[in-house]
Amino acid sequence: MKRIINTPNAPAAIGPYSQAIEANGTLYISGQIPINPSVGKIEAEDITAQSEQVFANIAAILTEAGYDFKDVVKSTVFLSDISNFAAMNDVYKKYYQTECPARSAYAVKALPLGALVEIETIAVK
Repeated sequence: MKRIINTPNAPAAIGPYSQAIEANGTLYISGQIPINPSVGKIEAEDITAQSEQVFANIAAILTEAGYDFKDVVKSTVFLSDISNFAAMNDVYKKYYQTECPARSAYAVKALPLGALVEIETIAVK
C-alpha cells in the first residue's frame, strides 16, 4: 500500500511530486532543497546554513511519517559545487553519527532555485 506524506513543516512540492511516499515500510523522501517552509523561499546563503535547512526539512518529513534519522538507510547528496562537500559533511555528521546510511554525493551543474545542496533520503522501518 502507498501512503503520501505531506507536512506544512517542510516545503511544499514545487512541481508534480510528493514530499514523500511510504510503501511497504519504506519511506522515499523527495530531494529537499533549503527552502524555509515558513516563508516559501531559500533564505540561507552559505552551504552550512543551507545544509542545516535541508536537514530540518528532512526531519520534519521523517517525523510526519513516523520515522527518525536512525531509520535512514540511503542518502543521495547533490551539490552545485563539489568544493562545498566538506562543509555539507560537517552538518551531515551531526545527524548520522553511528550506523550511518549508505550515501552517494554528486556535483551537478545546477539545482532548483539556485540551491547549493539537495538531499534525497530513503528510510526503512
